Amino acid sequence: MSHDASHDTATGSDDLAAALGTVGPRLRGLRHARAITLSALSARTGISVSTLSRLESGARKPSLELLLPLARAYGVTLDDLVDAPTTGDPRVHLKPVTADGITYIPLTPGSPEIGAYKMILASDARTRPDPRTHEGYEWLYVLAGRLRLVLGHHDVVIGPGEAAEFDTRVPHWFGPADGEAVEMLSLFGKQGQRAHTRVRPKRSS
Repeated sequence: MSHDASHDTATGSDDLAAALGTVGPRLRGLRHARAITLSALSARTGISVSTLSRLESGARKPSLELLLPLARAYGVTLDDLVDAPTTGDPRVHLKPVTADGITYIPLTPGSPEIGAYKMILASDARTRPDPRTHEGYEWLYVLAGRLRLVLGHHDVVIGPGEAAEFDTRVPHWFGPADGEAVEMLSLFGKQGQRAHTRVRPKRSS
């Protein structure tokens, strides 16, 4: 490896370490700004209080599995959590991330009130309903495939061109309805832009 290449690699590693080093203070700042307790945040994200505390103090290294639910809970993008540098380019540079068979593509550059994502659910992602609750409001729009949504006592299937919206304090879960991949848009925030909702009951086998 040449001297220049070694220097570039070292510089990249230093930049990554510096970005990750800001995650803890930024998480603490977001939580304080929203007046959320560690216990309440734990209930929203499913992350233990001790892990959240260690993340904020820098004692726990950030990971995708931890940052994704936190970004959704705060309604911000992953770039906001790692303090990615900004440029003068007005285009949004999409940075897909994948976890547990789901690819997330953040569409909003740091909006504090609402986060927009394109989500691609693999055919074998989320095969068993596991309803959860957290603060906020969510709007879903299916682009391709068929999405099964379990919301409270409702169990419905949403097809391409159909949308659903709901208070996320109601136990909810969604996944592929028939073993095929699903492409969808998700808007999440404290205040949801209400959209016409049309869903149909899940067919019984």
